[in-house]
Amino acid sequence: MAPEQMAGGAAAAVVLLLGTVLALALRRSSGRFRAARGPGAVSGPVEGTGPEAPRLTAEEVGAELGERATLVQFSSAFCQPCRATRRVLAEVGAMVEGVAHVEIDTESNLDLVRRLNILRTPTVLVLDSHGVVSTRASGQPRRADVIAALGRAIG
Repeated sequence: MAPEQMAGGAAAAVVLLLGTVLALALRRSSGRFRAARGPGAVSGPVEGTGPEAPRLTAEEVGAELGERATLVQFSSAFCQPCRATRRVLAEVGAMVEGVAHVEIDTESNLDLVRRLNILRTPTVLVLDSHGVVSTRASGQPRRADVIAALGRAIG
């Protein structure tokens, strides 16, 4: 085998390995809830709350917020996992009194998407009773994770 072929084969193997590692890392973090406070949680300050505590109003989400908590889902028309996420959030919202589920179309709300640094769909925000974002997940979350995140926001 010529040295050029060996170098090309080695480069292909490295690219394949890096792609696999990246895909596994993305898969592991997809749908996991993480704290919404801290640097990078929001791009730019949110009026009245400071940059570390993003807060949404009923006008911004286009629906009334829940008495105890609100599950906000950012979706897009072409997003397959958004459908399953919609079902999970609706079921969890129906299980817990005072919890609302609101779905926001990313294409129609680009200013809000940019302000909250929404990078992919579905993205789920859990708001407390005051509309403060307590936690968020990018990707399709599991039902148990949604219930746990909701419990933290309510408690």
